[in-house]
Amino acid sequence: MRHITEAGLDLIKRFEGFSPTIYICPAGYPTIGYGHVVLAHEREQFAAGITQEDATELLRKDVRIAERAVLRLISVPLTEGQFAALVSFTFNLGAGSLQRSTLRQQVNRGEHESVPAELMKWVWAAGKRLPGLARRRRAEVSAYSSGSHVSAAMRKDDGAGMQKR
Repeated sequence: MRHITEAGLDLIKRFEGFSPTIYICPAGYPTIGYGHVVLAHEREQFAAGITQEDATELLRKDVRIAERAVLRLISVPLTEGQFAALVSFTFNLGAGSLQRSTLRQQVNRGEHESVPAELMKWVWAAGKRLPGLARRRRAEVSAYSSGSHVSAAMRKDDGAGMQKR
């Protein structure tokens, strides 16, 4: 199975931010590490917190769900950058969002030049345009447009240093 590159994983890490302890995310879920939703049977396991190294391994496991969704829903070949962008999008918004999206239709029709504008439509939550989502989508656009790799410009921007408490 295809996996996201380290640079792609770093993109997700940067925008998810790291929390060594459980916190309640904006959607109301107990979360730890790099966006891992803590299930009821995991609460005791994570009660003492998590290291960045362990959180990275947990993220790799969590990202597999998004990777499988992209592989299942996208029927055209993708560059590493395109794959990373779509995995990040899917990790953030869920496979259902990708499945129902015009974005998916455009990618599958090979309309890659339309993808950046379509990605930038996904910056709203609760009726408000969120700057953090806009930054994430711009980074995904950069990855998608970068060709075979995730560009240095995409790595430097936006979510750098995000830390949750």
